[in-house]
Amino acid sequence: QVQLVESGGGLVQPGGSLRLSCAAPRSVFAYYHMGWYRQVPGKQRELVARITPSGLAGYADSATGRFTISRDNAKNTIYLQMNGLKPEDTATYYCNVVTPKADYWGQGTRVTVSS
Repeated sequence: QVQLVESGGGLVQPGGSLRLSCAAPRSVFAYYHMGWYRQVPGKQRELVARITPSGLAGYADSATGRFTISRDNAKNTIYLQMNGLKPEDTATYYCNVVTPKADYWGQGTRVTVSS
């Protein structure tokens, strides 16, 4: 079983910033693509951003220009820096890693953007 440990969610005003973190076992962090997804009740989970083991990043249109995904190889951790947050970014954010055996998910961290 692969355990992904997320942190960093919370309540922030529109226009504010948050940074999410996801720690993963070295056995998956070093070799597989990792990413952030988000989900609101009643809707499908959607991709926010992904990053390859070499650090190449890709973003959903909604995240481009505002969010930055990065990785710290020494800490086996990926981050999602979210700037210019909007009320529509309110969701539960999940860390994900895709391995040949299975997809693994974190427990989720709640982000609420509200004044």
